[in-house]
Amino acid sequence: MERNDKSPLSFDEKRRQKAENFHLNIVEDTGAENKEPEEINSYSGQDVKKQIERESMKNEKKRIRQQKREKKKRNRHNRRMFRLMWIVSVALVGTMIATYLVTGMNDLLAINRPDDTEVSVKIPADPTLDQVTDILLKNGVIKESGYFKIFARITKSDHDFTEGTYQLRKNMDYQAILTNLEGMSSRTDTVEVTIIEGMSVVEIADTLVNGGALNEKDKQTFLDYCASDKFDNDFDFLKAIKNGGDRYYKLEGYLYPDKYEFYHNDSPISICYKFLNNFERRLYTKQAFEGYEKLYSVHKMLEKTGTTYTLDQILNVASIVQAEAADKEDMYYVASIVYNRLANGDELGVAYLGLDSTKFYPYRSAEVLPESAGKNYKSRYDTYSLKGLPPGPICNPGNDAIKAALQPASTEYLFFCHDKDGQAYYASTIEQHEANLESIK
Repeated sequence: MERNDKSPLSFDEKRRQKAENFHLNIVEDTGAENKEPEEINSYSGQDVKKQIERESMKNEKKRIRQQKREKKKRNRHNRRMFRLMWIVSVALVGTMIATYLVTGMNDLLAINRPDDTEVSVKIPADPTLDQVTDILLKNGVIKESGYFKIFARITKSDHDFTEGTYQLRKNMDYQAILTNLEGMSSRTDTVEVTIIEGMSVVEIADTLVNGGALNEKDKQTFLDYCASDKFDNDFDFLKAIKNGGDRYYKLEGYLYPDKYEFYHNDSPISICYKFLNNFERRLYTKQAFEGYEKLYSVHKMLEKTGTTYTLDQILNVASIVQAEAADKEDMYYVASIVYNRLANGDELGVAYLGLDSTKFYPYRSAEVLPESAGKNYKSRYDTYSLKGLPPGPICNPGNDAIKAALQPASTEYLFFCHDKDGQAYYASTIEQHEANLESIK
């Protein structure tokens, strides 16, 4: 039967329709399920990738935190080890320093060197601190070389060593060692040198070298000192000299002839001081002029004789007397002739002293002139062309010549000469002198 679409459905029809609709929904759902996996699978890959990245980051952070923990742990361990090593090092260094200081101080004070044995120590020329230290160490005078060097430098004694042989004891402290090496009081390498009356400065220098008192390389230094003003402030008799610049050697006449003891290869300045000190002692004591006690000093002699000559002029005359006279007695006559010419030479026709001893000064004769002097050498002291006394003494006179210069014989002689045996001849006139010369030919 044909029904109207708009008429209501019966109960059975409704139920059947629901059943059909339910089936259709199932089919549609099934179709949907067939398409669903593609959408689900696409979404799940991205999620897994992100999940993996999150896990990786998490693991990396965990690893980094673990590394930091391990690093901190290692750092703490290293710091503990460093502190331990530092403490050990400080303790070790402190112990070493303490040991070094104690050992060094003991050596400085000679506490660990009770042996008082004397040893002979030879110091070379121009020694360094290292050389001196090695020598002292080898000879048992010190035990701590490094400490000795430090002490020498601190006390500014590292450049004050002098060549020589020294007698030292093994139980000397550092200060005593340095004092002995610097002051030379313990030197044993001495030489004896005799300076003969009449020697010049140049001849004395050669004598010192030959006698071992002066090193050849120091000879010129010695001569330079003898020509200088270096000692003026120490000796009034040198300061009184006013024409030092006109002289070859200012100390000529003041190197007193005597027997001297010098150190081997002594220093030039020490040698000069020894000469000058001896001159001062010899000429300013009563013992210097035995038999002339009332005239015990040159100054007193000058006062008593009433002369206007200075000490330097007296020594000048004495040096001429020493060089020209044949013997002690002759000295007083030669001195008389020199004074007579100086006082009355112009009036009597002998204005010049005319002394052979002055012609080649500071050399003895033409035969000993050095090549550097030249063939036409002319001395500033030549009394054949120079009026009056030469600028200074021409040699170093002894006591006898000085006494003769202070108390000459009373004569009217103006000339003298000697024969080959040393016999003296005197004359008051040129005629008498020429006759004397003829007789001794």
